[in-house]
Amino acid sequence: MNRLRWIPAMIVVAMLAGCVPSLKNDTEVVQSDAKDKEEATIIPNMQIDDQYYRTLLPYKESASRGLIVSNIYSKYDVTEAESGLLRLSKNAFDPSKYFFQEGQYLDKDTASSWLERSSQKDEGLNPATSSKMSPTERATKAPIYLAHIVEQNYLEKTDKNKVKLAGVSIGLALNSIYYYQKEDYGATYEESILEPTLTEQGKKIAAQVIQRLRQKEGLENVPMVVGLFKQQSRSSIVPGTYISYGIVDEGSNKVSEWQSVKEEYVLFPTNDIKENYREMNQYFKNFKQDIDKYFTNYTNVIGTGFYQNNKIKKLTIDIPIKFYGTSEIVGFTQFMAGEVMDQFPKGLKVEVNVTSVNGPEALVVKEANSDKPDVHIYND
Repeated sequence: MNRLRWIPAMIVVAMLAGCVPSLKNDTEVVQSDAKDKEEATIIPNMQIDDQYYRTLLPYKESASRGLIVSNIYSKYDVTEAESGLLRLSKNAFDPSKYFFQEGQYLDKDTASSWLERSSQKDEGLNPATSSKMSPTERATKAPIYLAHIVEQNYLEKTDKNKVKLAGVSIGLALNSIYYYQKEDYGATYEESILEPTLTEQGKKIAAQVIQRLRQKEGLENVPMVVGLFKQQSRSSIVPGTYISYGIVDEGSNKVSEWQSVKEEYVLFPTNDIKENYREMNQYFKNFKQDIDKYFTNYTNVIGTGFYQNNKIKKLTIDIPIKFYGTSEIVGFTQFMAGEVMDQFPKGLKVEVNVTSVNGPEALVVKEANSDKPDVHIYND
């Protein structure tokens, strides 16, 4: 067991809490909102890693909080629409200089009206339809492209011990499949929306969103990042990804240049014969076979690989188990952690989540190029 590094429970809590350090070393500053209302806020001194943004305290929830859950199909897309936008934002807002805050400028009513069809509300950003159009015509000629709008704010500290808004990121979640019914309470049909069409329509919507945001007090000049997020189907168990993004310069009313985003999530094991999946698929199959041989009373092993520019960056493995005894869980986790080190390339980050009907049971994380995995048994 010299390959394992055990994480005490209190350390795990500190890692997950990250943005709740001791207040003794934190910095108290003043934040001004769009209406020049000032309030005290705290800049946490601790930053877990230079890839993460620090968040101001007390934490401010999004002005449109809760809307994303009802507008985006799956929990996987809900998470990725927000975390993917964070990744894109780093292209404009350096985590070492900027602080993160959930969006404060698009409230629920505004966002909801923008998501309507233009024939339903003047502010609607989705295509207009008429009563003369059949459901099939709507699906093929005027589907609903825009499903949700994600807003993120980025702030910076000024010389006068204040923080101010310094940037805004907007994620436009787009439907890759339009679902519709030909009659009330009838069967649900699907109409796929090709990515070139989705990108074209997304850019048109983005242009309108930028113009509207520039009219809001406090957003007249700040630089922006705008991303186009492609949702997966309702039944998908892997998230969608951002397919394109652009930066709006300070004071500008349009994206200076759109950049394609080459990211995707791949489910393992896979039958896809693409060369860049083949090797990782074999690694995963070997891992799964060894788990099968050692323990037989689990339900399944599922892997999700995150790819950027056709190269895998992280593999997340979920293992639901039926064990109930602590000794069984410890024994399984020890064996599985060793297999993670043996079966996967050293340069790959691998995270394994072991769960049961009782909730999380164990976590194993092998950082890229690490010689030992971090292991935690939740109830040990």
